Amino acid sequence: MKKLTFLAVLALFIIQTGCETRPQSTIDIDALGLTLPTPWSAEALTAEIPLSEYPRPQMERTNWLCLNGTWDYMGGSELADPSQAETPIAFGDKIEKIRVPFVPESELSGIKRDAEINMWYRRMINIPEKWNGKRILLHFGAVDRIATVFLNGKKVGSHIGGYTNFSFDITDHLTSGDNTLVVGAYDPNDGKAASGKNGPYGDYTFSSGIWQTVWMEPVDSHPIAQLKMIPDLKNSRLEITASGSDGLKVVATAYDRGKEVSKAEGSANQNFYLPVNDPKLWSPDDPFLYDLRLQLINGQGDVVDEVKSYFGMRSTSLGEVDGHTRTLLNDKFVLQLGLLDQGYWPDGVLTAPTDAALLYDIELAKKTGFNVIRKHIKTEPQRWYYHCDRLGIIVWQDMPNIWEPDGVDSVAVRAQFRAEWKEIIDQHISSPSVLVWVPFNENWGAFEVKDITDWTKQYDPSRLVNGNSGYNYAPGYRPAYGDPHNGDFVDLHNYGDINERHTPQPEKNRASSIGEFGGKGLFVRGHMWPVRNNSYQILANEELLTDTYTMLITEVEQMVKYWGLSSAIYTQTTDVEHEINGLVTYDRRVEKMNFEKVRNINESVIKESMKHNEDSTKEGFRNSALYGF
Repeated sequence: MKKLTFLAVLALFIIQTGCETRPQSTIDIDALGLTLPTPWSAEALTAEIPLSEYPRPQMERTNWLCLNGTWDYMGGSELADPSQAETPIAFGDKIEKIRVPFVPESELSGIKRDAEINMWYRRMINIPEKWNGKRILLHFGAVDRIATVFLNGKKVGSHIGGYTNFSFDITDHLTSGDNTLVVGAYDPNDGKAASGKNGPYGDYTFSSGIWQTVWMEPVDSHPIAQLKMIPDLKNSRLEITASGSDGLKVVATAYDRGKEVSKAEGSANQNFYLPVNDPKLWSPDDPFLYDLRLQLINGQGDVVDEVKSYFGMRSTSLGEVDGHTRTLLNDKFVLQLGLLDQGYWPDGVLTAPTDAALLYDIELAKKTGFNVIRKHIKTEPQRWYYHCDRLGIIVWQDMPNIWEPDGVDSVAVRAQFRAEWKEIIDQHISSPSVLVWVPFNENWGAFEVKDITDWTKQYDPSRLVNGNSGYNYAPGYRPAYGDPHNGDFVDLHNYGDINERHTPQPEKNRASSIGEFGGKGLFVRGHMWPVRNNSYQILANEELLTDTYTMLITEVEQMVKYWGLSSAIYTQTTDVEHEINGLVTYDRRVEKMNFEKVRNINESVIKESMKHNEDSTKEGFRNSALYGF
């Protein structure tokens, strides 16, 4: 009997049951045979357009079209390499159907095969009549790792890097009526590009191809291409740079709940300042966001582009508080207590099944009293950062590491790493929630760490930089780089007892951080990935796990009070495949601790940390030019 694809099984199930393609309640998720379904799996499988929410909330235009959904697909190592192709592959009789934007390794995609290497996607697009006369931009949230795009048989362009968004102007390749869009993706999984846990030495499911939203929008001939917004509390203003065509005027108008509070003008591609008098500050306790309208105006006074945006006013820096160098938010010390967050899913792998699922992990951190998420060696769709901005969660953003930076092609490999790191910073630099950049983790593929840490700080002096988080750990397959001795943190990882021996002391120019700790596990039968499950320590039940966490965080409090600790990141938000050390199971169905107790101890320790400010004065703060602003 011919083996049916997963989407074929789904279609057969829908026909047999006579149910609609959208409502979740009509689907028996167990009948679809997912390995470990989440509460959102059925919605993802039955939505005509999965993940259909607007993908870029900080630069929003009115008209757009989501291209997620069912595409034609061909994949496998025997197919043509898309990175070398000048023409699209011929789609023959072996065409499958894939659900975009889920990777072919995932069950939600309908393919579920490992390491396709060469992936080819195809669908028809039709441009709405009301877009006539506009330039048409085709956007990709992310494609891992090298993407090549064709329209009507012609090559539009290519992009290298699996963790950043990119766009093409496809106007000149369009014809009236149907247009054939083909996307090729190439990912050899050779460790010579940013890949993190999704790499040859990573221990999660390798995944590749399209994994974030694909969409189109119409624009005029001179649109805003990118925004950079940096709050400057010292001078009560917002620095704005709107990339676009030279010679155009930019008008920025800020609103507080619909009321205009400030207006300023500048020029495209040049930074200018929007006054924000008596600013309302952004913080985890009060994540206030101003609305912003940006207009591009030509020499005749016509508005040639307009986008809606938002910004938050906050500062981050280092300062001397109670005799120790500590991290400051809005010139005050508050313990940054966070969760290590991998962002993996049993049904979608790299991609959350729905926007509500994406939001769930952030709300979980807030619900349990944490004020930080360390996004671990992975990026997320822009909507994830938007949710952090509006809900009030501090983000530490890791760079997805490479694994093999030392080969004969090391110059090109290292240059690509640096280029992709710059892209990641550029694409998230306006998010008020992002306070810390983390170029390297535990020496994984680490190279030139001191130089890259310095470059990161110079490129974005408005944030703190943690050059090599957990430099005391190393994978062992190559020499460890170790402590770069620069940046804003001296950072150790500790999966044992929290004490002075395993906690770094702050230095004159660096704050003390435990970049990872905890890792305490709990078996929950029926909710684990079907592999050998493990953790740094396995506890017997929910009560013991909760008490163990309470003990650990109480020791963290001691390090804050008497050792000068500024930050601590607990492992982790959820179980992930073999790792069973999450606050919840991998399918997000079972809470593994007493969350009321967790929230109470977290909130108490964070509140206690703020008392250190009472014994410090502004004269004790360090020079903002050196330590952020």
